[in-house]
Amino acid sequence: MRSKAGWTNTWLVLAAGAISMAFTLGMGAQVQTKTTTTSHAASVQTKVESGEVVAVSGNDLVVKMSDGSLRHFSNISESARVTVDGQQLGIHDLKPGMKLQRTITTTTTPKTITTVQSVTGTVWFVNPPSSVILTLADGKNQQFKIPKNQKFDVNGQMVDAWGLKKGMSISATKVVEVPVTVVAQTRSVTGEMPPPPPPPPADVPILVVEEEVVVPVQVAQAPAPAELPKTGSPLPLIGLLGLLSLASSFGLRTARKSR
Repeated sequence: MRSKAGWTNTWLVLAAGAISMAFTLGMGAQVQTKTTTTSHAASVQTKVESGEVVAVSGNDLVVKMSDGSLRHFSNISESARVTVDGQQLGIHDLKPGMKLQRTITTTTTPKTITTVQSVTGTVWFVNPPSSVILTLADGKNQQFKIPKNQKFDVNGQMVDAWGLKKGMSISATKVVEVPVTVVAQTRSVTGEMPPPPPPPPADVPILVVEEEVVVPVQVAQAPAPAELPKTGSPLPLIGLLGLLSLASSFGLRTARKSR
């Protein structure tokens, strides 16, 4: 059977536990918290990629990059847009041969998030160096965990947890600085239509039409033989024949006389 002192200690422990629970539940409503964010100098990095459209199938795109490699972009969103000659084109408007250029801008901004927690009250109970129970302005008690190296302002003097006594009016401020990095990335895609085919040279006809043309052939006739020129009259020939006949007759007469 427990002694009266044992029961008393048990009730004190239970009472302290109940008070501690109540203080823990109500702590968020009593502590004043202020959070500020400070931005520092940002760094900007720009990356440019270019290539030529090889094939488009549904929402899949194959691009030949400037280094000669092939890249497959799958499941491109219907809302994705490419600016070509001032027009916004979707994935289904892209054609093989189009030139694409994607610009990726990455902005990295370091920031510091500062959280300041402050509380003012009267020490009701202190358990250095881990916790303290304060009576706040509304008359309620609240338990606080004491951070390592925490200092308290007591009538203008800074003391640690070991310097706290019951009945002291104190104020404490906790400052927590957390560095964070915010990365923002923007992407823009521009393109241009494939160049038109080069025009033919000026001296080469665009279209040559072959047409069969019948050309009449004239047969050249042999020229008529040329007539001999008339050189003289037949009278001299007749005279010559008469002269020969006369000479023959004189010869025959002479031959007869000589016989």
